[in-house]
Amino acid sequence: MRIKKENTMCIIIDDQEKLIPSILEKEQLLENTKKLCTGLLALNVPCIATEHYKKGLGETMPLLKQALKMPEITKAYDKITFSAYENEQIKHFITHSGKKNIIICGAEAHICVLQTTIDLQNAGYQVILVEDCIGSRTQINKDGAVKRAMQEGAIISTYEAILFELVRVAGTSEFKQILNIIK
Repeated sequence: MRIKKENTMCIIIDDQEKLIPSILEKEQLLENTKKLCTGLLALNVPCIATEHYKKGLGETMPLLKQALKMPEITKAYDKITFSAYENEQIKHFITHSGKKNIIICGAEAHICVLQTTIDLQNAGYQVILVEDCIGSRTQINKDGAVKRAMQEGAIISTYEAILFELVRVAGTSEFKQILNIIK
C-alpha cells in the first residue's frame, strides 16, 4: 500500500519534557521527529500531539513544539489513557479528519505508542509506525513494540522513507523542501 498525503495524518505521542530524558537515544529520536514533523507540515499533512498526564510529565518538548508550530498549527491533547484513541477528543479529531492512514511516532513505544497503534488498527485505520521516531527506556521494549505492531498489521517505516513516499516525485518544490529538511 502506498502512503498518500491526501489520506494521511500524524500523531506525535507523549514526547514530553519529563519523559524524554529517560528514553534511549533521545537526541536522535528528537532530531528525527523534528525533521518528520517539519516535513509533514511542509506537505500539509495534519499533525496532532498528545501529552500523557501533562501535570506530571510536562509539555511536549520545546524543539518539537517549535517544529509543530504549537499551538497555532498543531494542537496538543492532554490524556490519561495509554491509548490516544481511547481519549474522546482525540478519537473525534481522527474520525472527523477523514484520514485513514495514521503516522505514529513518540514514546514510550511499548506503552502508549503500541496501545494507540493496536486500537487504530482495530478501528480500521492503517498505522504507519515510524521506527526511528519512537523510543522506550530499554531496547528490548522498543523492539518488542515494533514486533507487536507488525503482528497487528502496522506498516513499519522511517521518517525519510515516509517523507519521500509522500512527495512521490523529484524535482518539485515539495521535493526540494523535504531534501533541505533531511540534510
